[in-house]
Amino acid sequence: MFPSLFVILLSVSWKSSSTLAYPSEGFLHCLSLHFANSTSISKLVYTQRNSSFSSVLKSSAQNFRFTTPSTPTPLFIITPLQPSHIQAAIYCSRIHGLHVRTRSGGHDFEGLSYTTANYIVPFVVIDLVNLRSVQVDVEKATAWVESGATIGELYYGIAQKSRTLAFPAGLFYTVGVGGQFSGGGYGPLFRKYGLAADNVIDARLIDAKGRILDRKSMGEDLFWAIRGGGGGSFGIVLAWKLKLVAVPAIVTVFTVSKTLEQNATKLVHRWQSIAHKFPKELLMSIFISSVKSSEADKKMTIKANFSSMFLGSIDELVPLMEERFPEFGLVRDDCLEMSWVEAILSTQGGVQLETLLERHQKTGVSQTFFKAKFDCVKQPIPEMGLEGLWPMFYEEEAKMANIFLVAYGGKMDEIPETEIPFPHRAGIIYSIIYVVDWDENGNKNSKRFLNWIRRVYDYMTPYVSNSPREAYVNYKDLQIGSNNMFSCKGSYAQAKIWGRKYFKNNFDRLVYVKTKVDPENFFRHEQSIPPLSCF
Repeated sequence: MFPSLFVILLSVSWKSSSTLAYPSEGFLHCLSLHFANSTSISKLVYTQRNSSFSSVLKSSAQNFRFTTPSTPTPLFIITPLQPSHIQAAIYCSRIHGLHVRTRSGGHDFEGLSYTTANYIVPFVVIDLVNLRSVQVDVEKATAWVESGATIGELYYGIAQKSRTLAFPAGLFYTVGVGGQFSGGGYGPLFRKYGLAADNVIDARLIDAKGRILDRKSMGEDLFWAIRGGGGGSFGIVLAWKLKLVAVPAIVTVFTVSKTLEQNATKLVHRWQSIAHKFPKELLMSIFISSVKSSEADKKMTIKANFSSMFLGSIDELVPLMEERFPEFGLVRDDCLEMSWVEAILSTQGGVQLETLLERHQKTGVSQTFFKAKFDCVKQPIPEMGLEGLWPMFYEEEAKMANIFLVAYGGKMDEIPETEIPFPHRAGIIYSIIYVVDWDENGNKNSKRFLNWIRRVYDYMTPYVSNSPREAYVNYKDLQIGSNNMFSCKGSYAQAKIWGRKYFKNNFDRLVYVKTKVDPENFFRHEQSIPPLSCF
């Protein structure tokens, strides 16, 4: 039974606490018996005393709030090379009472793919970084992508084969497809084609029993749940089959900045009433932050960056904007024509195509200390409401804060909210993402920043959706409640709080699916779907 390998693994590490020695020893021994290729265990399993453990753990941890010395860390990190390695990890975790966290790209806003809010039960991280192949079939306009791939790797794979095929996933290329597709996934094409999850047509999943299931064998209920019901509740998705979408060879982009002195408030106010009514081919979003009025002036102002991607030419876009949004004053010189994938890259400063293969983004969503929250807006916010928000961005904690306004409408209005678990569809004119960043020195008093974003969120209450106040599961927010993940007692009452916000009435069906496929609640975290046995 590979005794020499077992001795080596035990000598690498386990926590000194006697309460943790048994799960360490038993788990490693179990893996040594069940890994298909036993000689690879020492290269695929990292223990806490392994010299590479910390670097592997932090390698795709995108939120530095969860990489501090006080952050609970896993007993083991497993980096499987094949499905049998995941099956072994699930089996051994079950029999030795360990929790499992699954990580794709590490962008979970609350770090739940690689840590836990309270270290009560030892856990392992199954990091899918080695499972990242992309196979594109141009003739059928489909692709299979493994869950450890990033959005950038998917886009790169498509661009290598076709200039006129794309996929409606996110803008930030280091995000893992496993996490994004599990929760929905929106991006610059979603007004035309819906979410990433709307365009998933098959999947391969390992369930709590270690079975590998496809759409046919898992059944339509489970296939429905994994496309928008959030990761970490139903199993580990190995790969996704995607329906690729058509884009023109040339698209048009622009980014135009306006400050308060340049009428930004009135333009933002007007944008609210028209952006969701634009043709499906046009997405126009706004990035808002505070800036200095000038280099010589210490006075602050608000800057709104209006950014757009249009599936068409400049000659088509400029007349459209003149007709629909004349106040904005778009001119030809504001616009650039390029391919769809170049348009994605243009948001990162026009970098090379190979940049999509990098797993750490240098701009946009970056590795930093941050907290984010989400809202849906159904009626335009009055100018007075916007004017009351701006001063909060002049506060000390808001130096690195911003908000994103993303127009909805188009295809999103046409898809029923019960089609997949993601329910935020018709009636929403745009969403808001609030983000506050801070540096390492600020982390010594991170409560200041967490309190700031909570105050902004509270201020916005009268202007956003209610009953429930909607939230997006891919932007997890433990400030809106969490499960008692260590026992079922009280889980439903707690889960209802965030469950309704994330999924509205779809939450009940998710609970039903969870009860059917994982009644023992093996796959769980602080905001996972609870089975009926917890009620």
